[in-house]
Amino acid sequence: MGQEIIFLTILGMLAVTYIPRMLPLVALASKRLPEPVIRWLSFVPVAVLSAMLFPSLLLKDAAFNFSSENYFLWAAIPAFLLAWRIRSFFGTVALGMGLVAAGRYFFG
Repeated sequence: MGQEIIFLTILGMLAVTYIPRMLPLVALASKRLPEPVIRWLSFVPVAVLSAMLFPSLLLKDAAFNFSSENYFLWAAIPAFLLAWRIRSFFGTVALGMGLVAAGRYFFG
């Protein structure tokens, strides 16, 4: 594959990822959104993160995995509680990583 094709492919990928993100910002920059829309949009990051996270926590080989060897699931429970309580991203990630490391070190 030639360098020109690779460069054009990268430019194409840049366009198809940047344009859909830029258009809403440009279209809505001068407008005030209604309060219900702002409230609804505040839930989008949590919903997206949950949609990406829960399958990796709960599933293994297309089946639910609630076994004691699922360190990620058992570390996620106190991490979720900490996130809910103190709302600290860094603290939540640090606790989750520490619990997974401790589980692997002591149990497996």
